[in-house]
Formats: sequence, C-alpha cells, structure tokens
Amino acid sequence: MPHPRRPRIVFAGTPDPAVASLRALHAAGHDIVGVVTRPDAPLGRKRVLTPSPVARAAEELGLPIVKAARLDDEATGRIRALAPDLGVVVAYGGLVREPLLSAPGHGWINLHFSLLPRWRGAAPVQHSLIAGEPETGSSVFRLVPELDAGDVLAMRPYTPGADETAGEVLAALAASGAELLTEVVAGIADGTAVAEPQRGTPTFAPKLSLEDGRLDWSRPADELLARFRGVTPEPGAHTTLAGERFKILSARPAPGAEPLAPGAVAATRGGVLVGTDTSPVLVERVQPAGKAAMAAADWHRGLRDAAVLGA
Repeated sequence: MPHPRRPRIVFAGTPDPAVASLRALHAAGHDIVGVVTRPDAPLGRKRVLTPSPVARAAEELGLPIVKAARLDDEATGRIRALAPDLGVVVAYGGLVREPLLSAPGHGWINLHFSLLPRWRGAAPVQHSLIAGEPETGSSVFRLVPELDAGDVLAMRPYTPGADETAGEVLAALAASGAELLTEVVAGIADGTAVAEPQRGTPTFAPKLSLEDGRLDWSRPADELLARFRGVTPEPGAHTTLAGERFKILSARPAPGAEPLAPGAVAATRGGVLVGTDTSPVLVERVQPAGKAAMAAADWHRGLRDAAVLGA
C-alpha cells in the first residue's frame, strides 16, 4: 500500500514553551508550510523590538513566517493561501475563529498544558500549582469555538517535584508535550488518531495579574508556597517592605523551624526565615525595590532595623 501523504501543516505559537513542538514536528519530517506567531515585541529597558522565540526558531529552520497580533481577515487570507491540511496551535496567544477554524481539511489541534477539562485557559500550569494539585500534564485536543473544549486526542500526565516552579514545570511539559503532539500528528496523517469527548467538570485558568503574585504571610505555609511556585517566574512573587514592592525569587519549606509571627523575619543558615500562619518558610533570594537580585542572607545583613514583610 502507498504511504499516506503527510498533511501540510500550519504551526501557530509564540513563546518558548512552543519552540520544542515546532522543532519536534520539523525533526520528524512533517511538512510545515508556514509558522504563525505574534509580532515582534519591545523587550528590555531599551524596549528593543524582538522576534518571538517561535519566530526565531522558524527563521533558523527556514520556514515561512506569518506575524499577526490576531487572526483577522488579513491573517486568515495569508494562512489559507498556504493551503494547509492541518493547523497546530501551541500557545499562540490568540483565538482561531471561523472561517479559519474550518479551513484545513483536518481542522486544528492544540497542545495544552493541563489534563483537560482541568484548567482551560491561558495559565493552566500556574493555576494548577497555586491550587496545590499533585498532578498536571499535557493534552492534545481538537479546536472548537468554545475555549479549550474540543475532543481530546491524547493526554500525558506529569507529577511536578515538590519545589518545581511554574517555569520549570512548563519547560518539562514543553518537552514531553512536543513528543505527544508529534505522535498525534503522525496518527492524523495515517488515519489512526482517535478523539474522545472531555470527561469531568471544567475548571478555568485565566491569565494571571501582578496582584496574583502577592504573597499573604497570614496564610498557611503550604498555601503560600504553592502560590509562590505558581507565580514564578511570571508574574512573579512579591510582598511589601515599608510600603514598597519586594520580590521573592526563591523560597521553600523550612521543616523544624521555630514559629514566627506572620511576616516576621529571622536570619538562618542559607537565607532568612519568614513567618506565616503555620510554620516559617525559608527565603533564599530576594530583590528589594530599586535594587538588583541578591541572596536573602546578604539583604538581611544590610538591615539597620528589624524588617516585617507585608507591611
């Protein structure tokens, strides 16, 4: 029997976690006829216009690039001109709507970093960690008009380490999810892929705001550390010190430490202890307002007066 023709793929993605999927599909020999990504964005203090990580990877691989802030009529026309058989989305940052949704013969599929229907939306890993869930994972599903609600083609669970932050979990899921996505695309190409409806009650994961990163020292230590992990590195964990924002860059449990009042600080080996509603947590790196990141112990040694975080 002749081998089935590999589908012409349009890949849509923008940030670092999408790059592994683009590279995996390319390495597997799939026919990527175009890469859709968001336009260059101003980065750094000098606000230099910088291509997205996916744009840089696509250029390196010699793939045609379509830069679009949203998939409007113009972008839709450019994508349809590529005559794709399949659309693949990994964290593009915009919605695929009709008529583009129905343009490819095989439709569109999406790699999403949760076990659907848990945590539909923009920040699934972050919300999963904040909620203290012991397991997350990746899902590949068919895009439909409703947000992240399409039938699932494959799932792969992942158990985060006790101290893994959202950034670290996303990096792990980007790698394992790229493998999963490549397997699904191969299944679509040879006709063996099977999609099943999502089962369970959906939960939702909207994009996090800066306020979501605020640490409340009056909460229990496990809850506070779960939030720290979920908001690190973005939007970033922070508190206040003398009314100014104070960033917490590294924190973990401090088993056996003597209790402290919520927000109270005490020096210890390897950092500083900060009190919570239960046991203290160990803070290892901080960034005070207007200063560079530093070891928490160095910051504490430079204090003239006792510090209370959250004040």
